[in-house]
Amino acid sequence: MKSLLMHSPIAIAMLWIGSYLAITLLPLLVLLLYPPNESRGFWTEFSVALGFIGLAMMALQFVITARINRIEASYGVDILLQFHRYISLVAFGLILIHPALLFINQPETLQLLNVFEAPWRARAAVAGTLALIVLVVTSIWRQPLNIPYEPWRILHGVLAVTALALGLAHALGVSYYLSLFWKELLWSAIAIIALLLLAYVRLVKPWFMAKKLYLVEEVVPQRGDVWTLVLRPQGHEGMPFEPGQFAWITLNISPFRMREHPFSMSSSGDRGDRLEFSIKALGDFTRQIKDVEPGTKAYLDGPYGVFTTERYFDTAGFVLIAGGIGITPMMSMLTTAAERQDDRPFLLIYASKTWEDVTFRDELDTLTEKIDLKIVHVLRKPPEDWQGETGYIDRDLLNRYIPIHRGSRQYFICAAPVVMDQVELALHELNVPVTNIHMEHFNLV
Repeated sequence: MKSLLMHSPIAIAMLWIGSYLAITLLPLLVLLLYPPNESRGFWTEFSVALGFIGLAMMALQFVITARINRIEASYGVDILLQFHRYISLVAFGLILIHPALLFINQPETLQLLNVFEAPWRARAAVAGTLALIVLVVTSIWRQPLNIPYEPWRILHGVLAVTALALGLAHALGVSYYLSLFWKELLWSAIAIIALLLLAYVRLVKPWFMAKKLYLVEEVVPQRGDVWTLVLRPQGHEGMPFEPGQFAWITLNISPFRMREHPFSMSSSGDRGDRLEFSIKALGDFTRQIKDVEPGTKAYLDGPYGVFTTERYFDTAGFVLIAGGIGITPMMSMLTTAAERQDDRPFLLIYASKTWEDVTFRDELDTLTEKIDLKIVHVLRKPPEDWQGETGYIDRDLLNRYIPIHRGSRQYFICAAPVVMDQVELALHELNVPVTNIHMEHFNLV
């Protein structure tokens, strides 16, 4: 029983959370156990504690964004990246509060802002803080500032390394709190691990990707301005995945270029030798998919994601709620179920703008002949003779179709963020257990 508990998904997820908190607070704990010889006052000590916690959080950001499979499998990449965004702002706030408290409590420290006369450790702090400010500003307002993704990603990595290195240099330069050799060693080890993880993401992982080449076999047009990119592995077995997962695709350039894009697989999870990615033409990259020639080289990093029916083998059935291109992971789930002759019931509630925008319309009709699948189409702009559901997926519509015993199914939602929020709230109001609701977010970059 104990062994089973330790290997359960919840136990493993809690273990990672505990590890994060322990590493974040470790430097502060060390200071409490082995404080300096004399105190500098409460507010000074408090500001220093905030600075150390913020610096530790910055170092752990490299762990969160490294796409480590063991960690990602507990939460999903989308959840980790959302946490990365929010915790970055927390670390940013703590680091800014650190000098602000010092300036208020000890106004004479304001002269350290004079970088021409201040000691090098103060200059490192100022430069590191400026790098952090630029990093945060260019991340939050990347699109309004019209910064292309690839240059931004390179800039993001450079600024992150710069801010962390200068922050550590400042802490070591002050030396009052890190006077013992083993304290310096501890912080140096944290920084080195962060840099090694960056090297893993930027160098090691692309090297492994380069060893597993894929070629574009064909590009198939679909309804709704969607194009299905079909890839075949060359010289290897391909990439088995769980239906509903996604991968990062690099097309026609070296994987070291860091120009990759995340897309869900729409094909069967049992067919690693033929991978299909159905992509809607929404941006600069996605609009070019229709022009990709057969034989184009492709590289994949994956699979990733916990948005999959594979992990719920003991459930009585599934309710799939999709909007627009959110049908992609659902298609993978349904296709895999059909190939496995899964006899459990599936309910698909699929919102589209018009009847002609319904991606996979014919394929879905074919699947109803192979598995126990009921499809409810919801159109915002229906044709005049339309007899089905119209408008949006709301509480009343869900109440008409989902099972009476709400907890007997697993619910998967993939749509635009505002739609997912509305559907999630409606499911809660309909007494669907929160543990049975699973969502996939589009925005991963």
